[in-house]
Amino acid sequence: LEVVYETFDWDKKVFRDLANEAISSTLSHLGYNPAIFEIAILTCDDNKIAELNYQFCNNKTKTNVLSWPELNLSAKKSGELPASIPITRGDTMFLGNIAISYQYIKNEAEVQNKKFQDHVFHLLVHSTLHLLGFVHKLELDANIMEKIEVEILAKASISDPYRIH
Repeated sequence: LEVVYETFDWDKKVFRDLANEAISSTLSHLGYNPAIFEIAILTCDDNKIAELNYQFCNNKTKTNVLSWPELNLSAKKSGELPASIPITRGDTMFLGNIAISYQYIKNEAEVQNKKFQDHVFHLLVHSTLHLLGFVHKLELDANIMEKIEVEILAKASISDPYRIH
């Protein structure tokens, strides 16, 4: 895990530990050995994430998190699981990049009445799933992705973020 801190709002140790746990939990849940994967994370502010969202997604709004997978593992048909990662024995594999906005997530957690660290954990799980080829544009795909997220979060004693309270 490589973390670049563009903003200093994050407690570096807390964030690194949370990111390691969320990413490792996601990979392990899907049957992968977390030790062989690398992910780069940029912690940034709302302005930077809005700039990245526009640059890469042609969307002029800020957001909580963005992901750029190294490989296209997306399923060929909606409702199917992504392709398995082609692992070469003895190598480490770069999965991709994540950008995460402290300001946006802090505000979002407050508005949604969620614990900040739980919300960050969830968004890192969500982003890691994107790096692994999971998508949520169509309802079938969203249901698959959300089910996996909820299972991973439950193992970390984090409540279902999709359940209406």
